[in-house]
Amino acid sequence: MKSEDTILAAIAGFVDTLSFVALFGLFTAHVTGNFVLIGAGIAGSGQGVLLKLIVFPAFIGGVVLSSLLVRWLPQEHARQGARLLYAVQAVLIFGFCLAGVWATPISRPDSLPVILAGVVGAFAMGVQNAHPRLVQRPGVPNTVMTGNVTQAVLDVIDMLSPGTPDSVRTAARSRFGSMMPAIVAFAVGAVAGALGVVYMGFWALLAPACALVGLAAITGEHERAIAPGHS
Repeated sequence: MKSEDTILAAIAGFVDTLSFVALFGLFTAHVTGNFVLIGAGIAGSGQGVLLKLIVFPAFIGGVVLSSLLVRWLPQEHARQGARLLYAVQAVLIFGFCLAGVWATPISRPDSLPVILAGVVGAFAMGVQNAHPRLVQRPGVPNTVMTGNVTQAVLDVIDMLSPGTPDSVRTAARSRFGSMMPAIVAFAVGAVAGALGVVYMGFWALLAPACALVGLAAITGEHERAIAPGHS
């Protein structure tokens, strides 16, 4: 499904921004960004160092769970890996929503409800980060846009430079066209996540959770349609 990465990028931008705004600057999708914030907290700037430390193993747990689930699938059901991971992530995002609602009003970053919400959110985004590495398909990274933006800028330079060979220009145009929807979707998702947490609180997470349910359903139908012997 060509729009898959676009939807996933919007989900990543939405969830990461919502968690950053609501949970003391916590990144759930771009989890390595928390290392910078941990350093800032140690230096006396910012708060929630314990929360940011705890969510890193939770993120790893999401990656490990994803790997185990895909590996445990029988060979004849290997195509169902994408559907399974979408369903698992949807359940975890629903859990993030409920944990966040339970934690509201949020006053302390080291309270148990806040830590639980951060852990479930990071676990869910660990699943999304692991997904494209476990279920191979054509696509672009959809959780962190730094590499995509860098490549897009390089592609624009190749497209605009008069001395670029035609083959390189064509490849750059194709790559740029595949990356830009994800970059734009991530930005739109980030804005939507910020507005969502302001006006709806953690209930806004129902939107990405439902989107993942839809992806699981559509992916399952697509896989059945292309399966050998399907009539």
